[in-house]
Amino acid sequence: MAPPTLLRVALIAFVVIWLFGPDVLRSTVPVWLAFVVALGLELQFFVGALRSSPRPRPDRRPQPVDRARFGYAEEPAELLLVREQGEEIWVPYSGENDEELDELIAAERERPDWEPSAPEADDLLPPALRRLLVGIAVIGGLALLLWFVDRNTGWDSLSDETRAAATQRFSREGSRIAGKPVTIRCDEAGSRVGAVQHSDGVAIVGGTVAYLAPERCLDLYRLTFKGEITSSRTARALAVLAHESWHLRGSRNEGTTECFALQSAVNLGRSFGLSADTARQMMRQQLTENQLHARGSSDYLVPPDCKDGGPLDLDPDSSRFP
Repeated sequence: MAPPTLLRVALIAFVVIWLFGPDVLRSTVPVWLAFVVALGLELQFFVGALRSSPRPRPDRRPQPVDRARFGYAEEPAELLLVREQGEEIWVPYSGENDEELDELIAAERERPDWEPSAPEADDLLPPALRRLLVGIAVIGGLALLLWFVDRNTGWDSLSDETRAAATQRFSREGSRIAGKPVTIRCDEAGSRVGAVQHSDGVAIVGGTVAYLAPERCLDLYRLTFKGEITSSRTARALAVLAHESWHLRGSRNEGTTECFALQSAVNLGRSFGLSADTARQMMRQQLTENQLHARGSSDYLVPPDCKDGGPLDLDPDSSRFP
C-alpha cells in the first residue's frame, strides 16, 4: 500500500477513534493536530512527486502484435496517429494526400474488430496533482464530518435558552468560589480558549469574567442538567471552572491556583449533583495527573505545599485532601 494511502487510512482511523473512543484522547489530543500533520505530509508527497523523474510515456506506436493483427508491414515506412473526436487511429502513411488519408482512416474504421481507444487518465490530470486532490478531499470530508458531529452533539447543538441557563448556573457557582459576583462565559467563537490556544479556560486575575472552552461547558452541562458523568472529562471540567474562579478571586500563581481549584472542585462537584466521595475521588485523580503531566507546562504543577495539612490546605482541620 502506497504511503499516501496509508496516511489517509491512519487519518480516518484516528478521527473515528477520537470521536467514539476513550474520553482521555479527546481531552489530551487536539484533533486539529492530526489534520495539520496529514496536510503537511500530503504536500510533501506532492512536492516529492514533482521533483522526481517523470515516468516514461507509453509507446503509442503499433506493437508487433498490432502489426500482426491489422496486417501492417513488419517495418512500415511510417505510421501516422490520427486523433478525431477523442479517438486514436494508427494508419500506415507513405505520403498520401488528404483524400487518400481519409480513405485509409475510413478503411481502418470498417475493420470488424476495430474499437476506438479512450484517452488515458494520465493525459487528463497529472498523477501527482490527482493524488494531492484526493488527499485534500479526504481531509476536507473528515473535517466536515467533525463539524457535523460537533454541531449536532456539542455545545452548539443546545438551544440559546439552554446555554443561557447553563452559564447562569456556572456563574453562580463560580461566584461562590471567587467570593464576588462573576460571569462565566463559554467561548463559542474559539477566540480566547479552545483547541487552537490549547487552553480550557482563561480569566484576568482579579477580574469578573472568565471564559471556558465549549467542550468543558458541555461536560458541566451534562453533569448539572443531565446527571451524566464522563470520567476524566467531567473531573477536568470541574477543575477548570474552579481554577478560573480562583483567578477571578485574585490568585495569580498557576500552580497555587490549581491546588486551590482541586480542593474547591470537591464542593463544586457536590453542588452539581455528585456524591462527596465521587467528587473527592475525581479531584484526587486530577491531582495525580497534575503531578505526572502538569498539563503540558511546569507552571501548572502544584507545589509541594499542596498536601494534607500543608500551607495550601484550605481545610487543615480535615484529614481528607483534597
